[in-house]
Amino acid sequence: MTSTPHQNQPPAGEGADALADSTSEASLGRSVARSEQIAADLDVHPGRYRMLTGDRPTGHLHLGHYFGSLRNRVALQDKGVDTWVLIADYQVITDRDGVGSLGERVQSLLTDYLAVGIDPSRTTIFAHSQVPALNQLMLPFLSLVTDAELRRNPTVKAEQDATGGRPMTGLMLTYPVHQAADILFCKANVVPVGKDQLPHLEQTRVVARRFDERYGRAGDGSAPVFPAPDALLSEVPNLLGTDGQKMSKSRGNVIELRMSADDTARAIKRAVTDADRQITYDPQQRPEVSNLLLLASLTTGRRPEEVAEEIGSAGSGALKSLVTEAVNEHLAPLRARRAELEADPGELRRVLAAGNAHADEVARATLDEVREAMQMVYA
Repeated sequence: MTSTPHQNQPPAGEGADALADSTSEASLGRSVARSEQIAADLDVHPGRYRMLTGDRPTGHLHLGHYFGSLRNRVALQDKGVDTWVLIADYQVITDRDGVGSLGERVQSLLTDYLAVGIDPSRTTIFAHSQVPALNQLMLPFLSLVTDAELRRNPTVKAEQDATGGRPMTGLMLTYPVHQAADILFCKANVVPVGKDQLPHLEQTRVVARRFDERYGRAGDGSAPVFPAPDALLSEVPNLLGTDGQKMSKSRGNVIELRMSADDTARAIKRAVTDADRQITYDPQQRPEVSNLLLLASLTTGRRPEEVAEEIGSAGSGALKSLVTEAVNEHLAPLRARRAELEADPGELRRVLAAGNAHADEVARATLDEVREAMQMVYA
C-alpha cells in the first residue's frame, strides 16, 4: 500500500514565477535576445546544439508547414546541427476520440520529410509511441508540476475553452509535460518555436530546473541531468489558406505537398481574391491578393511588390496563373523525390525503424540517469 502525498506541497524552485512571467514584455525581450545569440552561434559552432522539433500526424503537410518549418529544419541539419524530428503520434489522441488512418498519415509525414531534404543519416526521425523510455519520463515529471500550472498553459486553456463543457482528457491536461519529455529525453538544448509558444518551452525549462533542485544530479554530480533548452525564434511567413482564412487542414484550404501539379492549379484557381484588377501588395487592405503575392515571392525569391508591379492591371487571373507556375516549378523536385519514396515503402519503414532504435537507445540512457539521480537503482 502506498502513502498519500502531501496535498499542499508545491514543487520547489522559481518555476511558478517563471511561468507567470513567460509572456511578459521583458521575458519576451530576453527570449528574443537569446535567440539572436543562438542563431549567430549556430553558423560558427553548430556542433554545440541538439535541436528537436516535430509534427502531429493529424493530416498531410502543406505549404504552410513547408515555408514555416520544414525548410528551416533542413537548413539547420545542413549547418551541422544535431537534428531530431518527432512524429508525435501519441499526441493525436490528446483531443480526439480515435486515431483514424494514423498509419497512412505517419507514412505520408515521413515521405514529406525525406522529400524536402531531411536526411536520416544526419537527422533522427522517430515516432512517439515507439520510444517507451521517453514516455516513462512522464511519471517523475508530473510530480514536478501543479494542476493549476497545467491549466494556465495556453494550449490547455484554449482546449478547455473550445470543449463547450466537454470534460478534458487527462492526456490533454498533461500535454505540456509530455512536450517536456519529448524535449528533455534527448537533452535537446534548442527548440524552434514561435513567440506564442514560449510558455510551452518555459514549462519544459521549469521541469528541468525542478528535477535538478529536487532530485540532484546523476553521475559525478557536476552537471544537471537535463539542460534548460532555449527557444530559436523565427519569423514565420503569414500564409493564409486559399479561402483567405487561417490556413488549416480541417478547413480544406491548404495546398498539400503531396498534391499533383493539376490539383495545385485547381486549388489556386479557387483562391479568393477581390474585384480590383490592379494588383497591389497590401496585406492589411487586400489580404487575399497579398497572400497570393507572398506565395509567389516565397517560391521565386522575388519581392511581392515586384511581382505585383509586373502583373499590374492584368487582374487576378494573371496573378493566379503566375502563382500556379511558380509553386509547381518550386515543388517539382520535391514531388519527383516523393514519387520515388512512395514506390519503396520498405525503405520508409527502414528509415523510421532506424530512427526509433536510435531514439530508444538515447531515451533508455536518459532514464537510467534519472533513476540514478532519484536513487531508484535497486540492482
